[in-house]
Amino acid sequence: MTRATISPVQAGTANSPSRRRIVVGIPARYQSKRFPGKALAQLSGRPVIEHVYRRAASVPGVTQVLVATDDERIMAAVEAFGGEAVLTRADHASGTDRLAEVFAARECDLVVNLQGDEPLIRPDAIAAAIEPLALDATLEVSTLKTRIRDLGTLRSPHVVKVVTDEVNNAVGFSRRPVPPVAPGVEVDLEQTAYFKHIGLYVYTRSFLLRFAAMPPTPSEKREQLEQLRMLDNGIRVGVVETPHDSIGIDMPEDLGRAEALLRSSPEDQI
Repeated sequence: MTRATISPVQAGTANSPSRRRIVVGIPARYQSKRFPGKALAQLSGRPVIEHVYRRAASVPGVTQVLVATDDERIMAAVEAFGGEAVLTRADHASGTDRLAEVFAARECDLVVNLQGDEPLIRPDAIAAAIEPLALDATLEVSTLKTRIRDLGTLRSPHVVKVVTDEVNNAVGFSRRPVPPVAPGVEVDLEQTAYFKHIGLYVYTRSFLLRFAAMPPTPSEKREQLEQLRMLDNGIRVGVVETPHDSIGIDMPEDLGRAEALLRSSPEDQI
């Protein structure tokens, strides 16, 4: 039996000088602390990693999608559905470091860092994050934000918040609301805008390699937020607002929430 290959949309040729070579890298490790093997967990009859891969492959202009993993089980699962995977070292501290290993040996212009536990990420949100680097040759990294609509999300330390300036460059990332919200104080989220950071990044290849070589900074260690290293080093981070939130698969119970959303939103199925 011939195995079908999932091919990214080709808009022109990869070597055309009028376009940049855009590769989506999906870091995926097996030994997640809270949910080991989540990349292989079944969601609507497919492993989570396949949902992520298919969404990335459907983004116009993307020339290649690959999974960067330290586990042969994940690699085999990706190859079984026709995807491409690369085996990396097992000692990386982050997905960014894992992608830096891969792209140190691969040529491209832009790298999209898409987490392997985001099976409901919208392709148009990925495309929106890519656009600033296509328009501004001086920009080296961009990411996404979406407006927070409920107080539980606002107060959760597991939800990273982002603050931007008037031209949509990041000025801060925090696990706490910024500006702060005192305990017991109600906030009208229709009147006061707070934004959740969606941890998808688009880098120039050269910036990815340079960033991975930078030592962690004190604020990064304190907040456990890798993106603070960018701000601490004076890197301009473009932020694009999207109306589409995404559900990450962090715990087994998240599969049920994702399954329900896929059933209720047929347009989100790919």
